[in-house]
Amino acid sequence: MSSPSPAPSGMLEHRPALRAGILLSPPLLNGPAVVHLVKDPRSGASFEIGPKEYFLVSRLDGSRSLAEIGEAYGEAFGRRLGEGNWKQLLGLLGSRRLLAGGPDPGPAAGPGPQRTGTLLKGTLRLVADADATTARLHAFLRPVLRPVVLGLLLLVCLAVEGVLAASAGRLLGDLWWLLGRPVPLVAVASLLWLSTAVHEFAHGVAARHVGGTVGEIGLRWRLPVAIMYCTVDNYRYLRRRRDQLAVAGAGAFANLLFLLPFFAWWTALPPGDATGRVLGALLLLGSAQALVNLVPLPPLDGYTILGHALRVTRLAPAGSAYLRLRLRDRSAAAAYPARARRIYLGYVIGSAVLVLLLAGAAVTAVLLAIGRAGP
Repeated sequence: MSSPSPAPSGMLEHRPALRAGILLSPPLLNGPAVVHLVKDPRSGASFEIGPKEYFLVSRLDGSRSLAEIGEAYGEAFGRRLGEGNWKQLLGLLGSRRLLAGGPDPGPAAGPGPQRTGTLLKGTLRLVADADATTARLHAFLRPVLRPVVLGLLLLVCLAVEGVLAASAGRLLGDLWWLLGRPVPLVAVASLLWLSTAVHEFAHGVAARHVGGTVGEIGLRWRLPVAIMYCTVDNYRYLRRRRDQLAVAGAGAFANLLFLLPFFAWWTALPPGDATGRVLGALLLLGSAQALVNLVPLPPLDGYTILGHALRVTRLAPAGSAYLRLRLRDRSAAAAYPARARRIYLGYVIGSAVLVLLLAGAAVTAVLLAIGRAGP
């Protein structure tokens, strides 16, 4: 007969719990390692832990004793935990004030200064409570946020982009025509700026719709450029991948929706009409604004979407680091997991090819516009 398991010590009978609201991310590839992010929303502080630590931390819910969690850990990883291991982990969590019943973490941090930076470069917070403001906007838009409605709107946007693609030559000519007319050019630029504001609010509304929170809404400038921004605090901690993708892609979708009334107006005008030419240029630039944002290069939304889809953090810098290591020491690079090697090498090569294609497309578009505007 096997001897019975020793009774758990007093410490192992404890049932500690994380403080309510502590965020844990899904697994993320970071270089050669898989990590989870832990964040305290009250302080904004976050740090990384490995899969084994996540296994333990994610089970600290007050319903299971340390002995029970340790037994499950032993079955999963083939190693039992002693009191010393628990003291080290709980000491770390306690020092960061992440445990329920521990020292008072203090009041939630208020918003930062309303304005930071200088006249040439800085930010301006525009809303005192960005999350509450976005919640009101989300409540107003909730009827159109049903999947069937969004699906129909997406099909309409794709159909519109198909029509515009078929009229690309005409639209390029309209753009070249517009560049020589300052007054309508300013009007188009103002509408495109408004579209960027809609883009940012769409990120916030999408975050609220899937359980995210919005930390700040404001204006960021680096003269002569000034754009709106909307900071989603916890999108990386959303459990479902599709929710993360929805938040990241909402901005470009909103840009396409913004163009729909102008497209209807444009189709009602005859070719060559001056207003129609202004609208044609707007539709071309607005479509480019939306679609370029989906390109998977930092800091564009497409890069964020790809990172969420692959569950990778710091994709571009980690890919560059892997390539440098591979060129310098192939044996060291071979120590990366196979999935990491495929992702990083594929991204580095793919992004280089993409940059060349985009540059070629831009040159071709300019030449076509010049040729169409010529005698």
